[in-house]
Amino acid sequence: MAKFYYLILLVFVLISCSSNNESELQDTITNESNVTIIEPLSDTEMMDFTQKETFKYFWDFANADSGAAKERYHPSTPTLNENVVTTGGTGFGLMAIIVGIERGFITRDEGVVRLNKILTFLENANRFHGAWPHWLDGSTGNVLPFSTYDDGGDLVETAFLAQGLICISEYLKNGTDTEITLANKADALWKGVEWNWYTQNQDALYWHWSPNYGFEINLKLTGYNETLITYILAAASPDYNISKTVYQNGWASNGSIVSSNSQYGFPLVLNHVGGSNFGGPLFFSHYSFLGLNPNNLTDEYGNYWNLVVNHTQINRQYCISNPNNFKDYGENCWGLTASYSRNSDGSIGYSAHSPTNDLGIISPTAAISSIAYTPSESLSVMHFLYQKKDILLGVAGFYDAFSPIYNYWVADAYLAIDQGPQIIMIENYRTGLIWSLFMQNTDVQNGLQTLNFNYEI
Repeated sequence: MAKFYYLILLVFVLISCSSNNESELQDTITNESNVTIIEPLSDTEMMDFTQKETFKYFWDFANADSGAAKERYHPSTPTLNENVVTTGGTGFGLMAIIVGIERGFITRDEGVVRLNKILTFLENANRFHGAWPHWLDGSTGNVLPFSTYDDGGDLVETAFLAQGLICISEYLKNGTDTEITLANKADALWKGVEWNWYTQNQDALYWHWSPNYGFEINLKLTGYNETLITYILAAASPDYNISKTVYQNGWASNGSIVSSNSQYGFPLVLNHVGGSNFGGPLFFSHYSFLGLNPNNLTDEYGNYWNLVVNHTQINRQYCISNPNNFKDYGENCWGLTASYSRNSDGSIGYSAHSPTNDLGIISPTAAISSIAYTPSESLSVMHFLYQKKDILLGVAGFYDAFSPIYNYWVADAYLAIDQGPQIIMIENYRTGLIWSLFMQNTDVQNGLQTLNFNYEI
């Protein structure tokens, strides 16, 4: 009887909505127990929805003066740090705008106008031996210190930005005169980075340089984390390139990066920074691979498709195994990565969540941005999130983090570096668009060849 009543009520709602041309069909109804039922979406509708909502972060909530991506956005306090622009997140935003054009969220002309605004800002912003800082003031283009000694060039954030610039260059290079001019500007911007200067004349790349403190931080880019793309772009640079020895001795640590360990039957392939046999936070397998296609990508150290897929599967299986017995962890609720977190007093914090740093916080970007590696598994999480959209969905997509163990505490906030991979990797899964643009670039191909990578276009 209850099912019959539910069907009658559903028909009534559908007829009522369709009879009013000014009202949209609602996706929720209430049954006789006064429980809200959210109508599920198909997989295609789910991907459309997630991409469109997430795109708003880079379009509706971008920095007003520069058009670039804000480091963060808190809907409850929208003016908080509104001029803090993130260079890496802006690179993700450039790729997101391409997706937005192709998906019809904006027109091509609208996209070109915004892209010109962003690139003009970057052209005039502070740079340090060609590298941009982690943070910029969106109003002035001046560096904003990320920490005491980090007030200069950030080579890894610059690599994330350059990844986006290359995609813009490829996307617009055969367009109108205006688009070709913009493509050339994007190309010139990334080629101005003095990658080899950031080696300190050593066989490795170093993350930071400050005009006030030099290489005081002295952080070498080594081991498997998010920095692979930095070495590839440094090798790809026509004027400031590195040799294979820098990659071999720096990132690969003379081959000791190779791992023989497995977890849940999945080989780790490479040693993750932090030494965990469970792999690091999932962003390790996202940020470098937004443009760089891991499909059929190999070198002497590993198969990168196996690496990213296994990393994701280990992260997922850990949540299913759920050694801490956290509420709702499982096949539909998994994904540990760096994101906002919950402090002991209930306030918003930040943490690099992983199986060895499991605080009971699920980050939607973790599973969503892994969709190219685990399609059905990631879609299951997206459907789970959508069924709880009344608490987990905000103005720019799913909120950055939530915790089932604290009665679904939610970080009412967003981060550019978490929203960007979602829209980009969904598109790579659907069409391979961003992968194709990046991999067709001849400089990128030269860099991969310099480092002895095998790959397919």
